Amino acid sequence: MLHDNQSNPASRTIYSVTELNRSAATVLEQNFSWIWVEGEISNLAQPSSGHIYFSLKDSGAQVRCAMFKSRNNGLKFQPENGQQVQIRGKVSLYQPRGDYQLIVDRMEEAGDGALQRKFELLKTKLAAEGLFDEDYKQDIPELPECIGVITSNTGAAIHDVLSVIERRFPSIPVKLYSVPVQGDAAAPAICRALALAEEQADCDVLLLVRGGGSLEDLWAFNEESVAHAIYDCPIPVVSGIGHEVDITIADFVADIRAATPTAAAETVTPDQTSWLQSMAWYQQRLQQLMAEKIQRRNETLGWQNKRLSQQHPVAVVQRLSQRLDDIEQRLSYAWRYSLQQQQNRYQQLRARLLAASPELLVSNYQHCLQILGQNLHHQIQQILERQTARLQNNARTLNAISPLNTLERGYSITSNNKGAAISHSDEVAVGDEIQTRLHKGQIISQIKKILTE
Repeated sequence: MLHDNQSNPASRTIYSVTELNRSAATVLEQNFSWIWVEGEISNLAQPSSGHIYFSLKDSGAQVRCAMFKSRNNGLKFQPENGQQVQIRGKVSLYQPRGDYQLIVDRMEEAGDGALQRKFELLKTKLAAEGLFDEDYKQDIPELPECIGVITSNTGAAIHDVLSVIERRFPSIPVKLYSVPVQGDAAAPAICRALALAEEQADCDVLLLVRGGGSLEDLWAFNEESVAHAIYDCPIPVVSGIGHEVDITIADFVADIRAATPTAAAETVTPDQTSWLQSMAWYQQRLQQLMAEKIQRRNETLGWQNKRLSQQHPVAVVQRLSQRLDDIEQRLSYAWRYSLQQQQNRYQQLRARLLAASPELLVSNYQHCLQILGQNLHHQIQQILERQTARLQNNARTLNAISPLNTLERGYSITSNNKGAAISHSDEVAVGDEIQTRLHKGQIISQIKKILTE
């Protein structure tokens, strides 16, 4: 027979409702970390606090959810009842009511939302592996010898690319690597085309292009295998996938990302009009340089002829004679200049000697001593005047508070036979002798009666 271990009230563990809900919340939060859940929104409420409360349901069950204001600021859509969403949340318990609920951290629309999350995860992974680093990007040839185009042979992208090349530089050959650009077979076919282009080595730049579409339509260009194939390809790859707003993993890995297939074709092909203008400018510049060189040669020839004529003996003697006259003039000028410098130096030394004479120094010191004596006498006179004024002021203050001055106004000072001043009737008794000091003279008297009031 089984017995209840806690049938004895003393051995029971008794929870309050608050403790029970708190323990249940702890168990839920510890056993469920952040999880993703997909379902349909119902009972949506958005109070003025900015928080969002709703139920997430499927055909068999529902769960209450709360998304606080600090988290829903980043929502890219407006939640509505009946909308299919995917949420990331933490399982918890609203203790005041005992309601099991999800605390929502992120919310995405289902379908493209799942693909977008997969896109972000792969993007983060490949970025960490270095596939997007600019250091590994290859330069595009200025004038390609052959352009390889990896795309569908029936899509609009190939026609756009060929039209641009035909317009800008039709002499560049183009090689098409036809592949499906949508569906499960697209990614493997793109990888094989990149490998084939590397093996054949006919092209020095590759265009990976297709027209626009949804995220699901473009998904082949978000596959990890395609990213690694582009990264490993030794031939520069230019991506032109979708419209300007479409971004794929292939765009991040490619050596250059163009907004559209048309822009990709324009990126790799020079403008023939610009090239023809440049060729004409170079031709004109070459002709100008040749004319300038011929002119410089003619000028050099004339200069050489002039030098040859200057080497005649008569011309040499004339130049040497002129140089001798020039040296004689310079020597005379140098001698006069040196004499003048010596005279200036003499005058400077004489002036310095006179300035350092002892008589002048003694005169200067006597003048300074006279000034210092005058200053000292003036300062002593000021100190005496200040001290005299201070003494007179202290005398007036002392006289104002002197007891003798008080006696002169009719007051008196009474003391006992020991000479101590009496200020209260309790200090004497009947029969005691007291001494009263007046302004002039003193009185000795005996107390006959004491009045306390």
